[in-house]
Amino acid sequence: MQAIWNKQVIAESGTTVEVDGYHYFPRKAVRMELLKPAPKTPQDLECPHGVQFFDVTDGKQRSERSAWSYEAPRAGMKKVERWIGFWDEVEVVAEAQ
Repeated sequence: MQAIWNKQVIAESGTTVEVDGYHYFPRKAVRMELLKPAPKTPQDLECPHGVQFFDVTDGKQRSERSAWSYEAPRAGMKKVERWIGFWDEVEVVAEAQ
């Protein structure tokens, strides 16, 4: 799977985990230098899994809160603890063969 933003691959892995329709990537497969922690909202603070959203940015353009990670997940989400999920302006696709 690949996560693509602004015509560049920002994550790529053959080992993703799908939960509720979202593919989560291991951090080692993500270009973490393009992710900047977003300030937490009151809704973020209420999340039982300790969510941290990230803005995706290359220094010129920014996609706010387009990635996230569960930093302290409860039982049902433990399998994606600290893995990165994407949505909004980031497209997640199967790798071209």
